[in-house]
Amino acid sequence: MKALEVDVRGTVGALPIDVALRAADVPLLIVGPNGSGKTSVLMMILGALAPRAGRVSLDGTLLFDGARGVDVPLEQRRIGFVPQRYALFPHLDVLANVGYGLAGLPRAARERSARAMLDQLDAGPLAARRATELSGGEMQRVALARALASRPHALLMDEPLAALDVSVRRDVRRFLADRVRLLGMPTVIVTHDVADAEALDGEIVVIDAGRVAQAGRLADLAAHPQTAFVRQFVAGRAS
Repeated sequence: MKALEVDVRGTVGALPIDVALRAADVPLLIVGPNGSGKTSVLMMILGALAPRAGRVSLDGTLLFDGARGVDVPLEQRRIGFVPQRYALFPHLDVLANVGYGLAGLPRAARERSARAMLDQLDAGPLAARRATELSGGEMQRVALARALASRPHALLMDEPLAALDVSVRRDVRRFLADRVRLLGMPTVIVTHDVADAEALDGEIVVIDAGRVAQAGRLADLAAHPQTAFVRQFVAGRAS
């Protein structure tokens, strides 16, 4: 099983970041108060933000090492990313959206790979539709297909359910939990919803003010909450 190992330090705006975490055989969920640095940590793993120091490795391959001067470019890190509001291109159809990250392939090969990934996510019938014609759940499947089309070795997701109506969130959450288990790759998901943590059934890292405040499974956090945020989160009242 591949492992994503992260130990990063830096400053984003006025917020100091000092976070260590590891994702392997179960999803890793990052939770914490608004403005605590959750998305910033994702961006450092992805390579969109440069840490000041530390180390990021994936399956033993260094992606960042401040001491050795290693900083692999984002496009070479083999990490898939699903942003919070999916960032699909409204002027492109679904097939072209999924194939966007495969620009180095000939058009026919790009379309074959994109179509195959849509089929794997039960989204093949959406291929010819525009992103503006999709429901929230359909947009999530397409964004996930785009992130996975390049066959990444790890997956990052930033609040993947936050943009969905409450009425569809439960079904989409179940679909996502099933797919993440089937992927069998290190997966890191930022969320604010305890229901996501329950469905995804992974490890949880609580980040507060740029540092790890607590870590463990949901049951552990519920039994021994160490901060006010953790108490609110496990009670379903965190925002």
